[in-house]
Amino acid sequence: MGFIIKILLSAVSVFGTVYFLGKFPILSAKVSVDSFVTAIVVAVVLGLLNTFVKPVLSLLSLPITMMTMGLFLFILNAAMVMLASYFVSGFLVNGWISAIVFSVINSVISYILHLFFGNK
Repeated sequence: MGFIIKILLSAVSVFGTVYFLGKFPILSAKVSVDSFVTAIVVAVVLGLLNTFVKPVLSLLSLPITMMTMGLFLFILNAAMVMLASYFVSGFLVNGWISAIVFSVINSVISYILHLFFGNK
């Protein structure tokens, strides 16, 4: 049951981030999701990518991550978002800046949602 709640909270986070970015065009982030079902699929795909692909990329990019004092992790998060947009047909991310902005805002919204509604 906890796994389903985490997936649903992540989907709400994806949907909320897309909605938030649509309301503030000054952020210049072009991200769209077709439906809530697509947001659920994006949440699952992002979870799988962050579980299996991101640790390998983090290990391989450890020298550049250390040289940039951790800022390269923003690029890795954006790469996971871009990969998710490649695999999920109803999820569109237009460019790296959009992916970086999406990943940062999605992380904040997801943290807040899991803080209030996640298992304690």
